[in-house]
Amino acid sequence: MNEATHALISLEERFAEGILTGNKLVELRRRPMRLSLGTTIWMYVKVPVGKVIGSAQVHSLHSLAPQTLWRKYGSVSGLTKTEFFDYFSGIERGFALVLDNPVRLPRPLPLEKLRSLNDGFHPPQFFQHLASDSALVTAFNDDVVTRDAIRRQKTTERYLGCVATA
Repeated sequence: MNEATHALISLEERFAEGILTGNKLVELRRRPMRLSLGTTIWMYVKVPVGKVIGSAQVHSLHSLAPQTLWRKYGSVSGLTKTEFFDYFSGIERGFALVLDNPVRLPRPLPLEKLRSLNDGFHPPQFFQHLASDSALVTAFNDDVVTRDAIRRQKTTERYLGCVATA
């Protein structure tokens, strides 16, 4: 059985929000990211937001010519055609990280909290691998578990309310 893997990436707010709303299904990079299928990608939104706001799972990875990337993923990239080709200008191959299962943290973790959990923490310029048992991953997952527990409690309350009035 493979151990769950985690990585932290830095994104502009519009791109992280696009992933979390399901409008942006790929994260594009000029160079490959050494990640495995199923890796949990935690999204750090750059300053002025300065928070980890959610995650998504790596569905597939592709290194392709920019023209091919645009043809396959342009409509779900969160970029205009001009932005896309400006970004990939001068390179022969670009990299697409196809994502699924986006999850928004109910309480985004601010930079100060990240630094208190991991002394010397600096948001990655590109991305960084995170150990599954690291304080950061534990804090991210605790927030997801809390969200799921709140959702289950609300569902139970709705159900009990329906039963009580029946």
